[in-house]
This record gives sequence, structure tokens and C-alpha cells, in this order.
Amino acid sequence: MNGRSIATSAMLYTVTAATLVFIAAPLLVTMSLSVSDTQFVSFPPRGFTLAWYGKVLRDPDFQSALSFSLWLASFATFGALVLGLPAAFALVRFPVPGGAAIRSLLLSPLIFPVLVTGLGLLQLFSMLGWGSVPVNLLIAHILVTSPYVVRTVSASLMLADITLEEAARTLGASRWRTFRRVTLPQIAPGVAAGGLFAFMVSFDNYPVSMWLADAQNDPMPMFIYRKATGVFDPSVATVSTLLIGLAIVVVLILDRLVGLRRAMGM
Repeated sequence: MNGRSIATSAMLYTVTAATLVFIAAPLLVTMSLSVSDTQFVSFPPRGFTLAWYGKVLRDPDFQSALSFSLWLASFATFGALVLGLPAAFALVRFPVPGGAAIRSLLLSPLIFPVLVTGLGLLQLFSMLGWGSVPVNLLIAHILVTSPYVVRTVSASLMLADITLEEAARTLGASRWRTFRRVTLPQIAPGVAAGGLFAFMVSFDNYPVSMWLADAQNDPMPMFIYRKATGVFDPSVATVSTLLIGLAIVVVLILDRLVGLRRAMGM
């Protein structure tokens, strides 16, 4: 390597390291605050204790918010997969009239302001007289998570070897058997990635939940908001740390099952 290449590599490593520090620093601060033994948040933290974790895990409001968010994210993920998988398959494999416009429409929640989406859904549900908050939240979360499934599955379908499907059909396999035994194993990384992204987006979604939730149906983001606007003690950082841990576990599961590169279609 010549001098210019060494200087370029050193600059890239420096920029990458600085970016990682910039991203990770807020997370590390939050995690450090969760073990402070003071009654109020202070930085740098004083002392060390895990008592806040016990207090949070025994909190009935936390348990209720966690169970509701897990229920909501699980069913939203299922709905996103049920709708997004056939939509991606149709757009990639069949000459759908206006396919480009339909694709843009399906992916529009990714770029459209989520606050506006939540407000629009609130007005729509009010006009229709749909008073079930859990159902309204579920519909809204499926709407905002489906694009992740469409996008990742579409990328996997574009990389799949269609000649294997044609060979299976030639040998007498039905369309369903071909999809289940040939196509699905090839696109499994995209399906897994889309499902996990949908789950995390739903679980951590605040803008939509802010408009549609109520006191009896309180997702985790709303619980954290209420805690942060009340007495700002280390329990807020503790809840945030638990969610950070959940996100890390999800990424590790994704990497373990299908590999991050395969899941992202790289």
C-alpha cells in the first residue's frame, strides 16, 4: 500500500470509529444511569445498584405495558407477513398493471410522516365509529410495519433462482408445493428480517400509539413517556436499558438463524 492508500484507510477507520462512538454514547449513558443508587437521575452516576431493575420488573404498570406491547407487536408482525408476503410475490413475479405505482403506495408509510399517519387513522376510525382501541392499534401497526416485509421479501425474491422453481414445476410439483419446498427456503432470510423488523417497529412505535392508545391499552412507548414526564428517576433508564437488551437479542437471533448479510439481501 502506498502513502495515499494508508492515509485514506486511516481516515475511513477514524470516521467509522467516530460514528460508532456518536451512535453508542447515548446508549451507554442510558445504561450507566440505570445502575445509579441515587433517587434522581444524575450523570455521572453515583454508586452501583441493580435495585431499579427489581423495582421496574415488579411494577404492575410495566408488566401490563410490556404484555400489551408484546401482544400488539406479535399480531402486527403476523398481519404484516400475511399481507406483505403475497404482495411482494405478486409485484416481483407477475406483470401487475401499475406495479410501480402499487409498490410506491405500499412503501409510502416508510417515508410518510408517521405522526400524520396516526392522526389520519384517528380521524378515520372516529368517522367509522370504531371504538375498539386494541383493534385500531393493531390495524395501524400492521399498516406501518407491512412495508418492511414487502421490501425485504422483494429483495430476496429478486435474488432467488427462478430456474429451480421452473424445474420443480416441470417435474410435477404443484404451485403451493413449489413455493413451500423451493421458493420459501430461498427467501426465508428476507421473510425473517421483515418479520423481525416489523416486530421491533411495532413494539417501539410511539407516534401512532400516541394518537390511538388509551389508559386501558397502554403500549410500552407510552409507558416510558409517562415515566419520563413524571418523576425522572433511574427507573426510566432501566426500562430503556431493558428495551436496548431486547433489541440486541433480536439482532443476535436474526444473525443466528439466517445471518445478517443474508437477511438484508447483501
